[in-house]
Order: sequence, then structure tokens, then C-alpha cells
Amino acid sequence: MDTRLLLSPSLRRIEARHADLPLMQRAGQAAADLASQLAGERNRPILVLAGPGNNGGDAFEAARLLRQRFFDVRVLFAGQAEQLPADAAAACRRFTDAGGEFSLTLEDERHWGLIIDGLFGIGLKRAPEGIYAEWIALANRLARRDGCALLALDCPSGLDADTGNRPGICIEATHTLTFIAGKPGLLTADGPDHCGEIAIATLDLETTGADPADGHTVSRQDFAGRLKPRRRNSHKGSFGGVGIIGGGKSMSGAALLAGRAALKLGAGRVYLGLLDPDGPSVDLVQPELMIRRIDTLFQADLQALVCGPGLGTAGNAADCVEQALKCPLPLVLDADALNILASDGRLEGNLYNRVAPAILTPHPAEAGRLLGASTREVQLDRIAAAREMAARYGCPVALKGCGTIVAGPDGRWWINTTGNPGMATAGMGDVLSGMIATLLAQQWPAEQALLAAVHLHGAAADRLAADGIGPVGLTAGEVIDSARCLVNDWLR
Repeated sequence: MDTRLLLSPSLRRIEARHADLPLMQRAGQAAADLASQLAGERNRPILVLAGPGNNGGDAFEAARLLRQRFFDVRVLFAGQAEQLPADAAAACRRFTDAGGEFSLTLEDERHWGLIIDGLFGIGLKRAPEGIYAEWIALANRLARRDGCALLALDCPSGLDADTGNRPGICIEATHTLTFIAGKPGLLTADGPDHCGEIAIATLDLETTGADPADGHTVSRQDFAGRLKPRRRNSHKGSFGGVGIIGGGKSMSGAALLAGRAALKLGAGRVYLGLLDPDGPSVDLVQPELMIRRIDTLFQADLQALVCGPGLGTAGNAADCVEQALKCPLPLVLDADALNILASDGRLEGNLYNRVAPAILTPHPAEAGRLLGASTREVQLDRIAAAREMAARYGCPVALKGCGTIVAGPDGRWWINTTGNPGMATAGMGDVLSGMIATLLAQQWPAEQALLAAVHLHGAAADRLAADGIGPVGLTAGEVIDSARCLVNDWLR
């Protein structure tokens, strides 16, 4: 499976280096092949929107080939054929030489079997304007009215292919056929809401050392070497002890969720250090959890630590974060531990200079505080934000959200593609932090532990949704048992 993701500059370099190849014809062929499958009955026409650049050339190629296959094709084009880029102009001529025609308007209210978006592809970084904005709105409306597929070529028009940012109106594709390699903007932020089902047409270009990936999607191959059956001659000490610091006033549930996740993902022992003096002394749902006072938690036999679930920022919360940072154990910082880190400059040096690994798991608002930016600024370029945090704090980071970004301090990054909207509910982050910690306690390297936990977390939620448990009403606690089943499937 090709997990490569390429940014626009890399794609432009590849296209320039292969300028002697008929890339546009190959793109048009791939588009026509998929369009033929999506269109179904030939008695319903196909509407093609062709833009003023090379994406329009891909659209003209697809339209020509679909006409050859006896589809009724209607093309909307607002530009001047002679002003198109050379390859696109040649594609337009091939289309018209074969008898094809294009126009500026739709004179009738036909019912469409397929709509193809070939307006802008990866080139547009601003909101569509004028007639193109009108055509995007028209395509979306007609696709809904006629119940037909809306196929975007390379990238839905109006979506930033690098960031997933949607600055204005955007095609709402049911399918996206992207060329050469995957694009990060299709997989994060607004991308998944506008791309539908994604397919990649490599255009028969072989991956070479001259075309390194900018990033990757997370896959099981990233951590498959750690998925090994347990030895029969094992005991609870073989699988590590996890300590969890959190559970401030009225927020014990967050720490309990993290603890349950750590326990059910395989930790031999899990200890909770709750800040709330009136918090529970036992978890009646999961009595295997050992609940202790914060001052005695560090005396336990621990191999990994989580700080933050339900921590709050009052009382001695900041002291707990500082103590966690000084502890020579692999550490996960989440929730209010991140807010405290962002507000206390002394702690940043403690984190950066740690010998044991640390992992940060912020949501966009927490990331904004860590970077001194707004949530909106973080969301405008999630990859850049995650990479900046990882470099600044010297540790792996998971920027949570739609298409979670995992970044390492060396600049590498991944986008996770598992998960669904049911995960937008309280406690999901607490469960993730417990899952990461239990892998750390079992001696997983920090980066692999983070990649595996993020991927498993989303996959477990997807498994529940597939079984009808969500996405609406899915709870964080339900994901724990699903993740346990799934990881045992993977081990088998």
C-alpha cells in the first residue's frame, strides 16, 4: 500500500521532470475509466466542469474519451482555449476536433448521471470567485437534486490540497480521483468532508529516490514489528506499570477512562493518582485499578506515566506537571498538563531537556496555547502546527482532530485516516493517552507507540460504527473494549 503524501511543490517538480510523458492523457484516461463506472446508465448525461488551467485539460481529456464510449457529455468552460497552458490547450483541441463542444451556460434542466469537477485541482489557494463559485454551487446543487456522483479530479475545487483548508465555497465530491500520489489536504481539516471516496491514479510513474514523500498516512506497517504474541511464561511485571496523574475536583472520570484504557490495552498494573481529595478510592467498574494519593504514586513500580486527564489548573496541578517532567519515565502530556506547560515558561526547558521520551497530544485549542497562536491559525495549517510543536518541544506530537497529524522532532509527519465523527465527545482524548502509555510501558519506542495508539483508537471507533454503535452517541468508554478486541485480532 502506497502511504506517500506529497505537497504541491513536490508534485510540481515531479510533473516538470516528466514533462516528456503524456501525463494529461493518462490522467484523462484514469478519470474516464472511473467516470464510466460511476455514471452507470448511458441514458443519463454527464456534466463536466473544465477550468482555466491544467485541471481543465484533464477534464477535456476525460470528456473526449467518455464521448468515444458513447456517453452524452456536456462541458462547461468559461476560459479562452488559446489562453490555456500548452498541454491543456492541446487537450481542448483534441476534444473539439473529435466533435465535442463547450458552453458557458446550461440552457435546460437535464437530470445528470454524473458530474465531473475539473475546475482547479491542487492549484487554488484562495476562495473561488465569479462564475467558478457559481458553478461550484451549481454542481453541488445538481448532484444533490439528481442523486448522482460528483467526481473531483485531483482535488475538490475550493479545497487547499496541502492543508485541507476551505477558504470559501467548495465542491462536495462523492469521489475524488487524485493523481500521482495522495495529497495531505484531502485527509485532514475540511478535506474528508469534501472528498468522499478517494482513489489514486499514479499515472504509471514509478517511485524513485528523486521523489521522496513529504509525509505519509499512518498504517499498521509503521508498527507491525511490535505486534508479537505474548510469551506463555509471563507475569504482570512483564507488561509494565502505568501511572496516571489527574482527576482534579469533579473530573475523576477522565483519569478513570485513561486508566481503564491502559489496563485493557495490556498494562500489567495501572495506578491512578487523583488530585481530588474527595475522589473515589476504588473504581467499582474496574476495581483492578489502584487508586493512590499523588504523593505516593511515584513510589509505585512504574514504567510509563500520563499527566493531564482531568487535572485542572488549580491547586497543586502545576506542581504535579513539574514533578512529572522531572520523573525519568516515558511520559504522555495531555489536556490541562499542556495548558500548564503553555503558561509556564520554566516547564518548557524541563520538557526539552528530558532524557526519557515524552509525547504531547493536544487538540487544536491546546496547540494554539502551546504555539502562542489562535485555534483558527492552527487549523489553517495543521501539518505546520504539529511540526512546529514537535521541533519546539523536542518530542513526538499528535495534533488531534479530523485527520490527526503525528509529527516527530526530526520533521517527519503522518496523517491518520482512521476514526469518525462519533469520536467528537468527552473522554476520547483521555482514552488515547492511556492507550499510548500502556504501549510505552510495554517498551514500545515513543514514535511507534504514538502511531499505533492513534491508529488503533480511530480504528476501534470505526469498528463500532460499522456494527451500528455510533457514530451518533458513541462514547469514549465503548472505544476501550473495541480497541482491546481489535488489537488481539491484529496479534492473531
